[in-house]
Amino acid sequence: MTIAERQIEASTTSGAELIASTLKGYGVTHVFFMESVLRQTLIRLEELGVRRVLAHSEAAAVYMADGYARIARRPGVCLAQSVGAANLAAACQDPFLGKSPVLALTGKKAPHAQHRNAYQEIDHRLMFEAVTKFNATVETFEQLPRLLRQALREAMSGSPGPAHLDIAGGFAGELIETATGVSNVIIDAPFTHYPTHRPGADVDSIARAARLVTAAKRPVILAGGGARLSDAGAAIRRLAEQHAIPVATSLNAKDIIRGDHPFSVGVIGTYSRWTANRTVHEADLVILVGTQTSDQVTANWTIPAVGTPVIQIDIDPRELGRNYPNTVSICGDARTSIEQLTEVLQEPVQRQAWTEHWRALNKAWDEAYDGPCTSDAMPIKPERLCREITEALPENGILVSDTGYAGIWTGALVDLKHESQNYIRAAGSLGWGFPASLGAKCAAPDRPVLCFTGDGGFWYHMSELETARRCGINTVTVINNNSGFGQCIDAIHRNYGSRPGHPTDLYEFRNTDFARIAENLGCIGMRVTDPSDLQECLSQAFAAERPVVIDVVTDQAARAPAPWFPAN
Repeated sequence: MTIAERQIEASTTSGAELIASTLKGYGVTHVFFMESVLRQTLIRLEELGVRRVLAHSEAAAVYMADGYARIARRPGVCLAQSVGAANLAAACQDPFLGKSPVLALTGKKAPHAQHRNAYQEIDHRLMFEAVTKFNATVETFEQLPRLLRQALREAMSGSPGPAHLDIAGGFAGELIETATGVSNVIIDAPFTHYPTHRPGADVDSIARAARLVTAAKRPVILAGGGARLSDAGAAIRRLAEQHAIPVATSLNAKDIIRGDHPFSVGVIGTYSRWTANRTVHEADLVILVGTQTSDQVTANWTIPAVGTPVIQIDIDPRELGRNYPNTVSICGDARTSIEQLTEVLQEPVQRQAWTEHWRALNKAWDEAYDGPCTSDAMPIKPERLCREITEALPENGILVSDTGYAGIWTGALVDLKHESQNYIRAAGSLGWGFPASLGAKCAAPDRPVLCFTGDGGFWYHMSELETARRCGINTVTVINNNSGFGQCIDAIHRNYGSRPGHPTDLYEFRNTDFARIAENLGCIGMRVTDPSDLQECLSQAFAAERPVVIDVVTDQAARAPAPWFPAN
């Protein structure tokens, strides 16, 4: 046995004991589930001090596990019986795209019941194949310790992602968990948190990159979600400060640099600040750190322009040069590689003209949005709401954002002013934000957690308010309530053109008072129509000892900042 692993002596044990002891050993403090599944395991988890959070849907259980994993930096676990496995698989898309180590456990009918029209029995493995890094069926007790260990190893290693085990032996996996045998529990210590390992880059690649950085007149760092997974923020900030390199981030990496940091230019891409897009477009060298260079991050692969010299750092060699022909490819852990590069770049560089230019762009942005961000208009402008959240979010606060307009509003107009604040957002599944915030709070019970969502997103999993109240998960949820899918309005009207009809049928909801619903479910509800009340409501919400919903009535005509694209 090596120092890197902890092994419990082999003994006769049950499947339930094996699963529960393993999860406990990996540092799991909460599991999120839909009844009925692995009941003996859940009972044993309670005995071990692991909290069981019963959700109202399989998707919500996945999103809770996802939010938990992103904040705890350890496995997030969700469970569902065979009948709900399809719903669990569909929801795993978000942690898969968001690089989150979620372990999904599902029940499966025993082999003798397969292909016999057993109740709602279908092949779960195929459904999970597209949204997991590891996907296996446990058909015997003897397979369980090996496959469970490997699922956790794969979920946590390299670029993290979901893993799935389909536990045969009944729709709730009961035959495997009640089976007994001689086995041991092995806890691979490096795989109890991510990153599991920090491989360094080869010396030649670092040297070549250093020469490019030294020669560049207008370099920029573009940090993505991989930089956040690597906890590379401090290393990136040090490189930026010593060598006068501005830092743009993807939305996933927003919290690696403060919004008011002297070398921050904001979020890039289609959910962005135009200052970041312009700065990266005008750069003569782009240092890509842990970004997959997706269409959303690169504004449909127009920023940086193809042909711009690029240094790309990624732990996954498959990503190097995928969308941009790299001048230098560096395969390694983001933080370690940046630290290597900084060490080689010994002489600090001052790029005064470049610095003055992009800071002027930042100033123009601030001036353009100062009016809307301080507006007293009613219905409330979302820009004002974002400014109030910026000021109110505690120093150790966690901001959880839904996708769509919620992602754009928070990405562009909420500034994180403390390095101890965190930001996580949906990878694309609308409705993710609220349940994910509950998981985040479970991971960090002593930290304030604020979810920013729209009414369109909140409708998805509003029932989890009951979960929050029942389980004492005291988050603050701010609903940007404009009674519709605001992001879709302009496109719908363009498609209608001059034709008669009812375009509002495609995006508008009834005006709903979510504060009253929250109160009926035992939570605290606040409805805000006057922007002057926002500060006090947010202050009271963070001090409350119950889940809080702040229903903010905003202007449906408001439009989130549009991205800047190159002229051609």
